[in-house]
Amino acid sequence: MRNPRSTAKLLAVIATTTLIAAACGSSADTSSTGGESTGVEGEIFISGSSTVEPISIKVAESFEDIEPGVIVDVEGPGTGDGFKKFCAGESDISDASRQIKDAEAEACAAAGIEYIELRIGIDGIAVLTNPNNDIACLNFADLYAMVGPEAEGLKNWSDAATVAGELGSTTAFPDGELLITAPGAESGTYDSFIEIALEKMGEARAAEGAIAEDAAATTRTDYSSAADDNVIVTNIAADDTSFGWVGFAFADENADTVRAIPIAKDVDGPCVEATPETIASGEYPISRSLYIYVNKAKLDESPALAAYVDHYMTVGLDSLVSAADYVSLDDAAKAETRAAWDSK
Repeated sequence: MRNPRSTAKLLAVIATTTLIAAACGSSADTSSTGGESTGVEGEIFISGSSTVEPISIKVAESFEDIEPGVIVDVEGPGTGDGFKKFCAGESDISDASRQIKDAEAEACAAAGIEYIELRIGIDGIAVLTNPNNDIACLNFADLYAMVGPEAEGLKNWSDAATVAGELGSTTAFPDGELLITAPGAESGTYDSFIEIALEKMGEARAAEGAIAEDAAATTRTDYSSAADDNVIVTNIAADDTSFGWVGFAFADENADTVRAIPIAKDVDGPCVEATPETIASGEYPISRSLYIYVNKAKLDESPALAAYVDHYMTVGLDSLVSAADYVSLDDAAKAETRAAWDSK
């Protein structure tokens, strides 16, 4: 079922761009500012990451005056759910806030789905609380102690001090109820947060016998999960002792109601604020790449889809990633993505 928020937002949004010979598109041959309509028609369905969703929407919207015969529908149920639809042949493009997993790639292969992986931008995962919470900094050990598998059942922020201390942290946690709203297992943001911030700590605890090996790459289960980042932000804004994490763009857009906590990778490392600059440089420790996956067979069948991706590779990479409040790739990375598209 399509996300009603996205569908409403994109109702009658129309898109695509100039079509090159062979109807497959090329970043070298497509104008970065659009062009005259070629009269192509069709529908494009994009599903997947709620983090990448705003970028794909902006790319779709930028086509509105170019190709009125193409309708682009974008939804954001989560990276994992998006890949399920993509590998079942239900979507043309899968938005992803992480690379495709081996099991997902195997599901696509079993269904005969071939695809092109295109890296389109960089995002940081912002760790949020309410502006009234004065916690100054959290490190990866603290995050594990708060939301890792050993945190199951913890009620207060201060309850995390025991495990955090065993991991070498001296953070002074506030004495307040720990009210967590964060992405669930269907989300690429959930997967990326575990992979970047929690998994190594979990593996070390498993090696010590503190947790089972199969729990190393997991979180506590007793928190309020939401696929919609706006719901997470709303819940965090509502309580003084709230906690959660979302893509940086959602935190930045709501900086008047939520506060991003500076993060240190190591217990004695520097606390780094999430900003476009620290995310782009890799200084901010919870950063990740963003992708789109394009169905090759549908690409061959649809001039509209080829032209839409062309536009993504030009105007999208050059201006719309940053317009959606994400970090643009540097010139070398853009060239690499465009080369992947051109060599399809």
